[in-house]
Order: sequence, then structure tokens, then C-alpha cells
Amino acid sequence: MSRQIQVTFDAHDPRALSSFWRDVLGYVHPGPPGVDLPEGADPLAAWDDFLVRIGVPEEERTTRSAVEDPEGRGPRLFFQKVPEGKLAKNRVHLDVRAAPELQGDERMAALEVECDRLVALGAARVRRDEPAPLNPGCIVMTDPEGNEFCLD
Repeated sequence: MSRQIQVTFDAHDPRALSSFWRDVLGYVHPGPPGVDLPEGADPLAAWDDFLVRIGVPEEERTTRSAVEDPEGRGPRLFFQKVPEGKLAKNRVHLDVRAAPELQGDERMAALEVECDRLVALGAARVRRDEPAPLNPGCIVMTDPEGNEFCLD
């Protein structure tokens, strides 16, 4: 029997980091439990209202955030506030499949276009790995809080 997973990120600013990954992956912020959001409503504003209504202290209202695949296929991403900074290379990273069907120069050109889009969202480019045997080529990047991921 397979299991569903949630990927959890430690973060200094869970809301900002979740918004970055929402835009990278085409995910959405879910609404609060029991709240039906009208079309076009801002789920983060709905969370603000919900947390005030249920009495969550102001200093705790931005300590968590999440994004979900609107099609329900990908894992949920959860972001939790932690006091410590990132101290070393992450041992797990995400591979963002931006050009899985492409090869060679066409693949790398598509990855460059996506890299430019993600840099505009706040990512940083680390390096480009050219195609080689057993490696179709990728671009290594970091998110706004320094977590490494690959465009592949």
C-alpha cells in the first residue's frame, strides 16, 4: 500500500516561503478548515481572519503555512517557523521537473527560461550541470531561504 507524503520546510518566514513554492509549482494555499472561500478570495487573508476569530495570539499567526497541489496529485508542502538558520547543505532537496520530456540543447534552453522565471520570484542560481551520460542536465538553484533544489 502506498502512502501520501507531506514535505516540511523549516523557515524564518513560512508565509513568504510558501508563497514562493506556490508560484514555483503552481500550487495553492488552502483555505482554513470549515471556511468556504468564494471564487477569487485570498486564502491568506481568510487565514488571518480565521486565526483572529479563534483567538490565536498575534505572535503565533505567521508561524505556519502550507500549499497544496490543486489537482491533488503532488505532495502537500508545510512550512514551520524555526529560530535557527540553515547551517549546512540540505540532505533532501526537491527536483522541479521543468522539462522532463526534452533532451539536449532543447532541454537546457527550457530550463534556462524556467530558471529566469524563478530568479524573478526570489530564487538564486547556483550552477548549470550540462547533459552527460546518466545525467540529462539540470540547473541547481536555492529558494529565498537557501534551500537547494534542481530544475531538471
